[in-house]
Amino acid sequence: MTKIYNISETAKILDLIDPVSKKPLNHVLRYWEKEFSVIKAKKINNRRYYSPKQIEILKKIKYLIRIKRMTIVGVKKLLRNDINKLDDSNYIGLKTDYYKVNLKDKSNKLLEKINKIKNYGKKNTS
Repeated sequence: MTKIYNISETAKILDLIDPVSKKPLNHVLRYWEKEFSVIKAKKINNRRYYSPKQIEILKKIKYLIRIKRMTIVGVKKLLRNDINKLDDSNYIGLKTDYYKVNLKDKSNKLLEKINKIKNYGKKNTS
């Protein structure tokens, strides 16, 4: 059985957090769910849950809207045409950019964790 994530966990995974209040921006996910038919949250006890596959789609949507500054209509067209089929012959395309940014984010998060571990060890060795 695959793990499913509630809407707040999904917002944190996607880094959709209000910089001032530090609360997850759940309304963004609910809005994207209305706009994009490929996102179908599973509702259990009237709470939204997302699968890892849906989170990947949400990451692509976030990347295209927030980083590439595409419109919702443009993103809908890309998703309809399947982004994986679009860039197979173009090595400097949207898919390549998406994976590059995704890998950079994962690397930075890993580096932060490593630095936290290093700093934690230094504090306790005095």
